[in-house]
Amino acid sequence: MRYLQRLTTAVCIAMTCLAQTPEVSIENPKPVRIVGPLLKPFHLERRIVSPANLSNTPRLESLVRAGNLYLSVQDVIALALENNIDIAIQRYGPFLIQEVLRRTQGGGALRNVSQPIAAGPSSVSLAGVSAGNIGLPNGGSGVSSGGGLVISLGETPPGLDPFLIAAANFQHNTVPLSNIFLAGVPFQLDDTRSYQVGYGQSWVSGTSATIFYGSTRNKLNSPRFDLNPNTNGFLDLTITQNLMQGFGIAVNNRYMRVARNNIKVTDLQLKLQVVTTVSAILNLYWDLVSFNEDVRIKEQALDTAQKLYEGNQHQAELGTLPKIEVTRAAAEVSSTKENLLIAQTNVAQQETVLKNALSRNGVASPWLDEVHIIPLDKIVVPDKEDIKPNAELIAHAIENRPELEQARINLESNKMNLIGTKNALLPSLQAFVDLTSNGLTGSPNLLANGKANPDPFVVGGYTNLVGQLFRRNFPSYSAGFSLNIPFRNRAAQADYVTDQLTVRQGELQLQKALSQVRVDVKNAVIGLQQARARYETAVATRVLSQQTLEAEGNRFKFGESTIPVVVQAQRDLATNQEAEVQAMANYTHAKIGFDQAVGQTLETNGISLEEATVGRVARQSAIPEQLPNRRK
Repeated sequence: MRYLQRLTTAVCIAMTCLAQTPEVSIENPKPVRIVGPLLKPFHLERRIVSPANLSNTPRLESLVRAGNLYLSVQDVIALALENNIDIAIQRYGPFLIQEVLRRTQGGGALRNVSQPIAAGPSSVSLAGVSAGNIGLPNGGSGVSSGGGLVISLGETPPGLDPFLIAAANFQHNTVPLSNIFLAGVPFQLDDTRSYQVGYGQSWVSGTSATIFYGSTRNKLNSPRFDLNPNTNGFLDLTITQNLMQGFGIAVNNRYMRVARNNIKVTDLQLKLQVVTTVSAILNLYWDLVSFNEDVRIKEQALDTAQKLYEGNQHQAELGTLPKIEVTRAAAEVSSTKENLLIAQTNVAQQETVLKNALSRNGVASPWLDEVHIIPLDKIVVPDKEDIKPNAELIAHAIENRPELEQARINLESNKMNLIGTKNALLPSLQAFVDLTSNGLTGSPNLLANGKANPDPFVVGGYTNLVGQLFRRNFPSYSAGFSLNIPFRNRAAQADYVTDQLTVRQGELQLQKALSQVRVDVKNAVIGLQQARARYETAVATRVLSQQTLEAEGNRFKFGESTIPVVVQAQRDLATNQEAEVQAMANYTHAKIGFDQAVGQTLETNGISLEEATVGRVARQSAIPEQLPNRRK
């Protein structure tokens, strides 16, 4: 039955991972059968964003056995990539900036949609050296992220989405006339129907063009008009070109280029969030391992103290030991019980923090709140460190640290901004050409009683009007320019100087970041070496304490030592055991910090950025067959 359950769980996880369904998706719904095809060229359909995923992947529940959650290091990493909310929030960044790019392709301004990097959870205990503080500030890189996304100022690009205008007007006017001779009637009735349709388009070169067609039909009650009803119309083409301000592709497409750079920045933001979160959660896991080991040490100390107390009590009953020694042993039992309670509290709190980091709804899930975490991996300190020369490590860090790449890209984007703000210093000079074709058509006025004598060329129907327009029988031409010279132009000058200062700041910040990376790598190497040396020292000290306790115990049996000396030896051993455990934990923190500093966290832990982007890890979790039935 258990085998079948495990097999079913594994199949479910495998199918989920193979599907690789993206967590964030934007769907274009099917258009309405009749209206949809007409609206599709104009992109009027409504786009739908999938709802936020607030549920955990099946992997988390599949690792629970008999009220315990069994976690290996690889399972912790997989659960972090699949369920951690900080990473899930950053997954929206590439989609957000894609929409900003879409906006700029239509001529819209850039929007700041960046999300700051979350530092990640920290352990509940601050004893000793906490979460990677060896050599690096805040448990990781001394280089801040690339400063978010770049927003542009300066000359605003034209709207690049074409537009269509259509208008219709129907009127019935009755106007009393003061001169009956001119119109032939005491009041004038005018039935008017007007139609207009236009199309406009702008380009990144600074060129814009509009073409308008309009026609107006008038039907009057006057006999004085030769054509009644009559229709006049026009076909007008206007081309405008910016010659100074707003001229050039580099000026008008810079928003799109900056948006494309920002896409790279958001990808790096996601990578940096994965590195930061995974590093923080690994620190949590190894701290939990050390806390569990600390509980074991405290339990051994309590067991030893309890045995000493019982032995002293038995000797006191026999009269071979003063009763004060029983009191001292009882005090030692009470002290070790208190220490054990503190250690157990650390474990319980650490489990809560870790469960919250690996779940989307945290301890709000009753089944997750009740389970205990059983780490399956132990801290292993290798016999020796295989550390490459500092020059190679620094070169690797400079090439792979996402913060540096962000700084480089943002510096490039700020230089793009200079093009627009510099262009805004120029006067506004526009040249235009206007080509218009006019037409007139109608029918002889029946109210004139045969006296109407219209030109045969204009007598006809609507096709006659259209023919005149396209034959350009009545053309009009115009051309000119418009010059606008602002005095002082302080806003544009301030923007241009501000962008220059921003570029200079960016160059200095990049140089500072490069220097800091070198410091980070060297400090990480020193921190790792120190952590290893402290571990070796702690092991040697613990061995000596253990030998001392054994020696004092043997001397006490032969009456050559006293109870206080034995108790102190026990305390020293427990303290040194705790120091050894802390040294092991500090080594793991130093190793995690070293990987961050060198830029190899993903590589060291076998993390695929593609899986982190999707939020699904293909690797299946395997729980060993031999597991403890219940937590002690």
